[in-house]
Amino acid sequence: MAKTMTKYQLDHFKEKVKRNFEPLIKEQELLVKQYKTEATNKVVGKLAKKMGADKILNSLREAEAMFEKAKASAKTFFEKKAKQDSDKTLNYNLRNEEKFGIRDCEEQLRDWAEDLVEAEIRRRPEGQKLNQLEKLKQHSIDTVMEAGTPEELIKSLDNTTKKIGIAWVVDTSKIQQIGQ
Repeated sequence: MAKTMTKYQLDHFKEKVKRNFEPLIKEQELLVKQYKTEATNKVVGKLAKKMGADKILNSLREAEAMFEKAKASAKTFFEKKAKQDSDKTLNYNLRNEEKFGIRDCEEQLRDWAEDLVEAEIRRRPEGQKLNQLEKLKQHSIDTVMEAGTPEELIKSLDNTTKKIGIAWVVDTSKIQQIGQ
């Protein structure tokens, strides 16, 4: 009679799959993130120019700079007047002003650029490797859930993980005892 696996065994195998794949996936994600950041920085300027947003952003930058200068002048003016007359106090709060600015526009462009870059990155070798690792991890979890016996599962997972250089079954015969 074939030995079936318990829920605890299945959980153990799923956790071991995650332990084996997560470091590789995280490493590949970091590599992809590096390329994504570089590419996004390049694409933002091109996208802004292609859309015609570069002229609007430059105009907005100039307007914001003028506004900040005028705001600083107004603040200085009112602070001086308040100091000259002890009956006058400042009762305005410019920090609660609701507005959008150049940063909001640049962030919107960056979001759109990241979407374009994400699609492109998945076609690069680094993105393709990340896709393969994610698919192999999912395949391994599916294998765990569909396996009949522990022996069958171990053999199947060992064959699967060998493709990425991981030995599912670790040979412990060559490990020296501690204290020798």
